[in-house]
Amino acid sequence: MIRTPPKPSSNVFFSQRLRLHFVDWGNPDAPTLILLHGGRDHCRNWDWVAGELANDWHIIAPDLRGHGDSAWSPDGNYTMSAFTYDFAQLIHQQARGPVHIIAHSLGGSIALRYTGLYPENVAKIVAIEGLGPSPKMVAARQKIDFADRFREWVDEQRKLSSRMPKRYASIEEALGRMQAENSHLSQAQAEHLTRHGILQNEDGSYSWKFDNYVRSFSPVDMSLDDLQTLWGRITCPTRLVYGAESWASNPAEDGRLGYFNNATVTRYEQAGHWVHHDQTEKFVAEMREFL
Repeated sequence: MIRTPPKPSSNVFFSQRLRLHFVDWGNPDAPTLILLHGGRDHCRNWDWVAGELANDWHIIAPDLRGHGDSAWSPDGNYTMSAFTYDFAQLIHQQARGPVHIIAHSLGGSIALRYTGLYPENVAKIVAIEGLGPSPKMVAARQKIDFADRFREWVDEQRKLSSRMPKRYASIEEALGRMQAENSHLSQAQAEHLTRHGILQNEDGSYSWKFDNYVRSFSPVDMSLDDLQTLWGRITCPTRLVYGAESWASNPAEDGRLGYFNNATVTRYEQAGHWVHHDQTEKFVAEMREFL
């Protein structure tokens, strides 16, 4: 039975002049475990995992720029290099290394890049569906001319510039959207994630906290070869997790596991993209063993 988690303290750090938020679960003399959320999510999505592990770890969970209670980038800069720099700054300023990391989706991609850049700073890493699009999806994308991809991104940015955050008349309406996004969530989970993921507007309506610009991914990034080279630089034990009902492909079957030196894959049945929500008890048990 997953217990109700205690409340962490809210803190801030600065990166590229942005005021970024993180929560700290205390126990500062214990080894550091960083929990990094995915896109359009927030740091409090880890509360159930953190609540179970906080007695043994000093847990820090940040909000990515443009997410949760962190500042929005004034120029809409949500590139992977910017996210990775922020993560490097968090560890540089707040953590005693080498750190342990559990990261999900976009957070997993950021954390794996950081670990490849600074393998000496990470003791173990768990990436929940953090390898990005499958090789098949990448190959399809690469067939599109770069100029066309760049023009598509420009058009997307223009549309986002005029897109207003969706407003919900009530918390219950926003809760319905959360439940529609992930049918595996219990009522309590959905209510908790919604409560920490929304803010109340001046007119009394509610909107999600994330900046709409985080929906758009820059067409300019490191090459696939460079990314695979970074994966190959990771020296610590690595666990790659994915859900059997997710859109993500199995890295043990699609060839990506071969780029890692010391990685294993765990597949969770009856779980989608948010494995740590869909199979929390099993996931926490695995984390206790692996970490």
